[in-house]
Amino acid sequence: MRKIAILGTTGSIGTQTLSIVREKKDLDVVSMSCGSNIDLFEEQIREFNPKLVSCGNDDKALELKKRISDLDVEVLSGMDGLIAVATIPEAEIVVTAIVGMLGIRPTVAAINEGKDIALANKETLVTAGHIIMPLSKEKNISILPVDSEHSAIFQSLQGNEDNNIHKILLTASGGPFRGFSKEQLEKVTLEDALKHPNWEMGKKITIDSATMVNKGLEVMEAKWLFGVDLDRIEVVVHPQSILHSAVEYDDGAVVGQLGLPDMRLPIQYALYYPKRLPMSGDYLDLFKVKDMTFEKPDLDVFVGLKYAYEAQREGGNMPTIFNAANEKAVALFLNKKISFTDIYRLIDNSMKEIEHINNPTLDEILYTESEVYKYLDNY
Repeated sequence: MRKIAILGTTGSIGTQTLSIVREKKDLDVVSMSCGSNIDLFEEQIREFNPKLVSCGNDDKALELKKRISDLDVEVLSGMDGLIAVATIPEAEIVVTAIVGMLGIRPTVAAINEGKDIALANKETLVTAGHIIMPLSKEKNISILPVDSEHSAIFQSLQGNEDNNIHKILLTASGGPFRGFSKEQLEKVTLEDALKHPNWEMGKKITIDSATMVNKGLEVMEAKWLFGVDLDRIEVVVHPQSILHSAVEYDDGAVVGQLGLPDMRLPIQYALYYPKRLPMSGDYLDLFKVKDMTFEKPDLDVFVGLKYAYEAQREGGNMPTIFNAANEKAVALFLNKKISFTDIYRLIDNSMKEIEHINNPTLDEILYTESEVYKYLDNY
């Protein structure tokens, strides 16, 4: 039995991770966390019997503690709880499935305890890649990507580690607004933006996909994960989401990973790496694939992707400013406080106004986040 800890079991990645645990029978969830959905969390605790759990705040933890008083489970809350879940001694691998910069401290703590990381929290590398990657090498742990695109790149590198990467081809579906003009984007609604054509995801990442900010975050993440220059990462719009990403080598060969859009595949690959195990559900039938098309992204319309490249080139805490501004802006959009294209405007304004810091410490990264939130509080 491989023992795992999961940060964020009630979200999209967390629930799909638990579906793999349920199916495979040889994974043991020893600790888990949730934000606020304690109804679902209680069901998960009763099914998977972890030793330690954590909720987003004290009130939720207190309510949960009463509900599961018949179980022998320790209940914690807040950041201390997240760190305890991530560093529980029994766990061999930690699935970081929480959204946002909340994932940085528990990820660092888990690495310091020598635990492998199944990384679904892209903000960890976007904002703190210069800290995380050297630390992972120092502690000799594996960071196994769970994002479908980064998993595809990771899979395409197997057996080719000694060869030079000429280019990473990072695919994007284009989201629900592929082909839209600036004028069309200005008129889209929240309901429109939440209708992703291919993937079932949480609300925040679905909006990020619609703006293509998510692809910008993935570009930054790929730079750190695979140690390549930014100019060697090319975003390719592939509406069918069959090729999940690819690597072009110096000899011109392109090695990619294809499959149906199912997040369980990269999750399972990370949990069992380097083994490949059978998975329930449909498999890709190439005879049913009518076409596979590829386009360049429109950086004049989807300016969030352009801003991401600019933020990573500037370096320091600029990716944190980009990420924090997007988090705040998406929250405002989900609450119908701003328009869809205002997300871009708030990111741009924040990148211009917030103080730049070279080579920020972890505390300076978190300080930058708070400064961006403070700056955008008036919207």
